[in-house]
Amino acid sequence: MKFLKACLIMMYITTQATAQDEARLMRFPAVHDNKVVFSYAGDLYLVAKDGGMARRITSGDGYEMFPRFSPDGKYIAFTGQYDGNTEVFLIPAEGVTPKRLTYTATLNRDDISDRMGPNNIVMGWTPDGKNIIYRSRKQTFNSFVGHLFIVPVEGGVSEELPLSTGGFCSYSPDGKMLAFNRVFREFRTWKYYKGGMADDVRIFNTETKEITKICDNDAQDIIPMWIGNTIYYLSDRDRNMNLFAYDTESKETQKITTFDDYDIKFPSHDQNGIVFEKGGFLFYFDAKTKEIKQIHVQIANDFSHSRDFIADASKNITAVDMSPGGERIVVSARGEIFSVPVKSGVTRNLTKSSGAHDRNAVWSPDGKYIAYFSDKSGEFEIWLQEQDGSSEPVQLTKKADTYPFSMRWSPDSKKLLWSDKKLRLRYIDIDSKKITEVAQSQVWEYRDFNWSPDSKWIVFTDPMKTGMNQIKLYSLESKKTIPVTSEWYESYHANFSRDGKYLVFISDRDFNPTYSHTEWNHVYTDMSKVYILP
Repeated sequence: MKFLKACLIMMYITTQATAQDEARLMRFPAVHDNKVVFSYAGDLYLVAKDGGMARRITSGDGYEMFPRFSPDGKYIAFTGQYDGNTEVFLIPAEGVTPKRLTYTATLNRDDISDRMGPNNIVMGWTPDGKNIIYRSRKQTFNSFVGHLFIVPVEGGVSEELPLSTGGFCSYSPDGKMLAFNRVFREFRTWKYYKGGMADDVRIFNTETKEITKICDNDAQDIIPMWIGNTIYYLSDRDRNMNLFAYDTESKETQKITTFDDYDIKFPSHDQNGIVFEKGGFLFYFDAKTKEIKQIHVQIANDFSHSRDFIADASKNITAVDMSPGGERIVVSARGEIFSVPVKSGVTRNLTKSSGAHDRNAVWSPDGKYIAYFSDKSGEFEIWLQEQDGSSEPVQLTKKADTYPFSMRWSPDSKKLLWSDKKLRLRYIDIDSKKITEVAQSQVWEYRDFNWSPDSKWIVFTDPMKTGMNQIKLYSLESKKTIPVTSEWYESYHANFSRDGKYLVFISDRDFNPTYSHTEWNHVYTDMSKVYILP
């Protein structure tokens, strides 16, 4: 209880935003003639294609996204969350109350932040303006699989298109052909994916039911957009997501854009051009002139979510560590580092860095310093701070090339040991700032490591290709690694005894097979035992 009370830390959050600043983080744009609609902070906004002040046309509590103009520009279909579920809605292009068109069962994975994206995503319209096409996962238990449906603008029963699966799509101007993706993975954070779910663009003939693939490579070819006789789409075949064009008559493909900074994201089109997001800004590609221009947008908004407010940091604690004397704990919470008294005293915010993410703070064994990871320099580096916050923090590492996980002080308070996403285990000398690599895995991350009491040895759990974890020792003096358990038995959570003479660890090597009660097979219970090794 004392610990919980000590963690009731309150933070004062300060942000700044003005309506005169150019807007950023605008998402899922759509275009019709001289109008552009996009999603910003979960609401839909309308702005001129030449830019200017945007006007909000939705204000639901949920998220409104993927707007698409009707062919005549009078209506906007979009995916919204007005009633809890994520559904398809229709609204006049100038605003007014949205009309709900679909009614589906609640999915366990249905959110803008999910790696498979939200459900019932509006893809576009049929060329005659009578139906809205959308992608839904309502008919499958597999959240990776979705199908394409059309729903009448008046509402009613949706009709599934005769395709095994479907993602982004676009009708030909005459409505006889449909360019489509089979897979939808645009919400995945992975880049440069080359696996079995890397998509290609296909053309479905609505009359003959034939399907033709227009690109065939190991890259991502996604989000087809049919303008005249040309199908535009995104591809990362040259690493960055750029715009490509496929001529349906000559069958030739041409690269249109050559961006090398940010990927093009979530483009959409009318018969004159394409609007897309890149780096949080909006851009327009003119299909006739082939020119690209940025759409400069300002947003008139009260920015209520940007007002200063008090936040309870105790609800977002990510790591804790005890001071050597046990009088205080260091807490990583809401991206800042706090020193909290166990019984009574002053809680100190050691970092006060609302613009950075500080995490995984650990107290040095001599009680003088607190080390933590912070991205205040752009990447997560190791920083050192006096425990009372009396001096400015010192940056220990520079030019980080990956994401670090956790770290441990050596008992003599002279070194810090940490692991990272590149499957490395390394330590840094505090005085010289020299970094030494302890191990490099070919299998998985290092999450289990400790120091010997004399700071001369490191014990760690090494993931093996056999699927097991092996305990190993590393000598700081000789720089050699010694395996101490078999790679054929699962062993982990090793630690030194206080005098440094023994290793204590857990291992799963006590089999004692018995027959299962439900099938003719062996089961293994109580395999884990505590072992000691001199």
